[in-house]
Amino acid sequence: MGVLEKIRVGTKPDTGPRAPMAELPLDQILQGDCIAAMRALPAKSVDLIFADPPYNLQLGGDLSRPDGSHVDAVTDAWDKFDSLSAYDKFTREWLVEAKRILKDNGAIWVIGSYHNIFKVGAAIQDLGYWILNDIVWRKANPMPNFKGTRFTNAHETLIWASMGEKAKYTFNYRSMKTLNDELQMRSDWEFPVCGGQERLKKDGVKVHPTQKPEALIYRILLACTKPGDVVLDPFFGTGTTGAVAKRLGRRWIGIEREDDYIAAARERIAAALPLDESSLKTMQSPKAAPKVAFGVLVENGYLTAGHVLCDAKRKHRALVRADGSLESVCGAVGSIHKLGSTLQNAPACNGWTFWHYETPEGLKPIDVLRQTYLLATQP
Repeated sequence: MGVLEKIRVGTKPDTGPRAPMAELPLDQILQGDCIAAMRALPAKSVDLIFADPPYNLQLGGDLSRPDGSHVDAVTDAWDKFDSLSAYDKFTREWLVEAKRILKDNGAIWVIGSYHNIFKVGAAIQDLGYWILNDIVWRKANPMPNFKGTRFTNAHETLIWASMGEKAKYTFNYRSMKTLNDELQMRSDWEFPVCGGQERLKKDGVKVHPTQKPEALIYRILLACTKPGDVVLDPFFGTGTTGAVAKRLGRRWIGIEREDDYIAAARERIAAALPLDESSLKTMQSPKAAPKVAFGVLVENGYLTAGHVLCDAKRKHRALVRADGSLESVCGAVGSIHKLGSTLQNAPACNGWTFWHYETPEGLKPIDVLRQTYLLATQP
């Protein structure tokens, strides 16, 4: 019986030489110890890892509300370690395997609380990863501090890291800006904790105490993966990563020990509906976007010769000519970029955002027409 078979049946895995798999177990849950399961995966085979490891909360005794009712906190065996040094050893071991199986242009996301995230962050840096951002997930509805002895713990921290200081990685900047109403996405994200219909329950009890909201994983996968990329979650829980990956057209691999979590995850992922192909098209970065000349929009009737454009403040006006050049009211002629820089007496100008056209809703930059054209002509 090989390593992976032992993982699946829940017996104690080998800790000796690795036995790489010939093929990735795509869209599957591997049951067993996460370190042993990762050792069985091929090197440089995964595009992204999202990890929600045990927090090692070190809770002493039960928690109660002021009315005496019990607080449903994390008291499961999987979150308990004999010592801080034991937790450090566990953290380094799974991060070493994560680095081995990530592609050279891959990346890792790890989420944690103040109990563990600084230890995880130190291990990430010690192992040669390169931290790109720390993200604060600000909870819109955090659990109060019932004893009134500390500030309310209203956030968790995520670390996003690449494989090294000069390593390439995927970041869909334009999609994030579009998602955020054309503003740069910041490093503080606000989501409510998982609740309502999304919160998985069995007989009225939470299936998992720390189930993460799908919106959080959605943003991460949209930002840092492409359709078809392979996403690994070594602490799979109830399958949030798998469900979101399926929706977004990504492949996934989950690793989980607990039978109840695996059963809930399989049912949940089976019910997840993938988005249709047209919905998966997201805004591209300027470097990745196909080149479109302004004259192409004129040729295809998005703007016609004789159309008048202006800047956002209506200070400058120019006439569209048949060859895609512009002529200002003062007689200056040039491309959308050249004429824009001339009129502003500036060394350069992005004509796509400088020039605007009239619509019933007001002025819009001509870049809107370019994006409309691209969407209409993409295969």
